[in-house]
Amino acid sequence: MTALRNAGQFRRVAPVCHDIAVGGTQLGLHDSGVAWWAEEQTLVVADLHLEKGSSYARRGVMLPPYDTAATLERLAMVIDAFDPARVIALGDSFHDAEGSDRLPAPYRAFLTTLQLNREWIWVTGNHDPVAPVRLCGECVDEMTLGDLTFRHEPQSGPQSGEVCGHLHPAAKVRRYGRSIRRPCFATDGNRLVLPAFGALTGGLNVMDSAFASVFPPRRFSAFMLGADRLYPFTAAKLIAD
Repeated sequence: MTALRNAGQFRRVAPVCHDIAVGGTQLGLHDSGVAWWAEEQTLVVADLHLEKGSSYARRGVMLPPYDTAATLERLAMVIDAFDPARVIALGDSFHDAEGSDRLPAPYRAFLTTLQLNREWIWVTGNHDPVAPVRLCGECVDEMTLGDLTFRHEPQSGPQSGEVCGHLHPAAKVRRYGRSIRRPCFATDGNRLVLPAFGALTGGLNVMDSAFASVFPPRRFSAFMLGADRLYPFTAAKLIAD
């Protein structure tokens, strides 16, 4: 404590994470659904799907119009807690290619504030294949840092150090006579698939055939998001919908 006072500053303590190894690199999984790379002071978030409500409204499907506000408020809380030097958004940050252009001015200002004094990487996704309009940050198709590669959609076949989103993983278990289904992280130690962070995003059961080319059958783990903690399960404990 004395040394910190002499230095004239106090170190921010990051929230508690569940540490795992992905391709030999240690990452922390947080119950909010983000991954934290402490060594690089990098926060990773997937599938914000901002302006999903307004995207559906354009097609005559009316959803509650508060998804962007709710997602940005949650993201702000996480950024405030971790204070990252870098944020990597793993694609589908906006629900469609025009989503960033529709972003209301107050939300745009709020997002710009979150970007201040930190590097911000927008990874392109299938919903947002172009760079965001009138927003700061670098737009890339994928990014490699150290032994990790950050992209939106997982590549088929074995991959080492891949960190991605796209699939909106969710896990289902049966406990004490009832089933529980929650968004989750999914990993086999070689790659990590993050849960969708956006307010109106659903989840795809990790036992679905869509994950067959991502993980070896029954040879992966799921970390289900709970209240202030994660619940780890091996694939053998999971059930299909």
